[in-house]
Amino acid sequence: MATLLRHLANEIEKVQDVRVYGRVTAVLGMMVEIGGVERALSIGDRCFVQARGNRLIACEVVGFRDGRALAMPFNAVEGVGIGSRALISDAQPVVYPDNNWLGRVVDAMGRPVDGKGPLSDGIVAYPFRAPPPPAHTRRRVGEKLDIGVRAINQFLTICRGQRMGIFAGSGVGKSMLMAMLARFARADVFVIGLIGERGREVQEFIQDYLGEDGMSRSVVVVATSDESPLMRRQAAYLTLSVAERFRDEGKQVVCMMDSVTRFAMAQREIGLASGEPPASKGYTPTVFAELPRLLERAGPGADEGSITGLFTVLVEGDDHNEPISDAVRGILDGHIVLDRSIADRGRYPAINILRSVSRMMPDCNSAEENVLIRRARALMATYEDMAEMIRLGAYRKGSDQLVDESILYHEPLEAFLSQQKDELADMDEGFATLADILGQGAEPADATV
Repeated sequence: MATLLRHLANEIEKVQDVRVYGRVTAVLGMMVEIGGVERALSIGDRCFVQARGNRLIACEVVGFRDGRALAMPFNAVEGVGIGSRALISDAQPVVYPDNNWLGRVVDAMGRPVDGKGPLSDGIVAYPFRAPPPPAHTRRRVGEKLDIGVRAINQFLTICRGQRMGIFAGSGVGKSMLMAMLARFARADVFVIGLIGERGREVQEFIQDYLGEDGMSRSVVVVATSDESPLMRRQAAYLTLSVAERFRDEGKQVVCMMDSVTRFAMAQREIGLASGEPPASKGYTPTVFAELPRLLERAGPGADEGSITGLFTVLVEGDDHNEPISDAVRGILDGHIVLDRSIADRGRYPAINILRSVSRMMPDCNSAEENVLIRRARALMATYEDMAEMIRLGAYRKGSDQLVDESILYHEPLEAFLSQQKDELADMDEGFATLADILGQGAEPADATV
């Protein structure tokens, strides 16, 4: 009975007691000007513009100019003209996620797009743009999370509630790595946001990469590249809202988003269309204001639940110092760099261990594990420094003991870091294998470079 009453209360809250209308005064590009409702609207409010055939187009207010509201539509504006009626909505933009969302694919509005029928609403409303939990109420990052990928488990250990970035150019294996993480990571729920994704790749990711097992414990939010910038931005907000719902239930949630860069591009389009001046590489100031508001929503909650965030960053032109990469690195708790040169030589996942870092290490590992990791990284760093001379045959064996060791261990370590897409790697077994490769671990003195 209590549940039914809460559902009834939610439905009553959605009913408007007064309807306010405005009129379209201009349409310019992606922007619709609405007059006559200056005091009824504020930034972030929703309205519905009536197009030809009584079709209602949802819009969001993104600014004001000359006493008129600037609204950006979520869909195409065909059929909208001067004088078209605009219905002002006083309902808050919220979503009602529920457990029956697991195994489903939804759009940026939370509507099912997988052909499996309607979704029922949950009891609690979650705002699309919720603030992060207050810092003083959040729990600390939890224990280690077994991701199922050796290169990450051993060298870039992730803890529950940590936020990591996956930085890579196009075609270096981000989607493949995300699919491995979604299938193998030991978490209760996965919420996957595909932001600005190619339409043809959505089914490939769900059917081939994620599979039935992965999909059964996942909610996938999709906004393809042909959709409006508002829909792409909204999909990112919805991804975090759904993750927060399961976190509040005490679940260990892994929230994966591909990609933060396309979220930033969508926000840039919105800002430029509303008249905001460009700043760095055309990105407007609101882009750099919205990034921390979005990413800070992931992390530990106030109670038992947590959101472990894995956010991909599409590095433009393989420039890891471009504005979005630089901003995201400063917000997250570590970064995983996928290197095109490593992918070119056939080692997948193409993670550059030496350029990647997890800020939870070394505190999350035991002393013995840290000795192993330091020694392996030292050998990889030494080989990387001398790689050109080794390939040219300019290095003479016996000149440097550490270089000789790095050459000896190079192939076994490369094999250790390589992993097939359907191969599950256990964290404890990974440390045991690494110890075997390095001869049961070396003395700490040998681990210095």
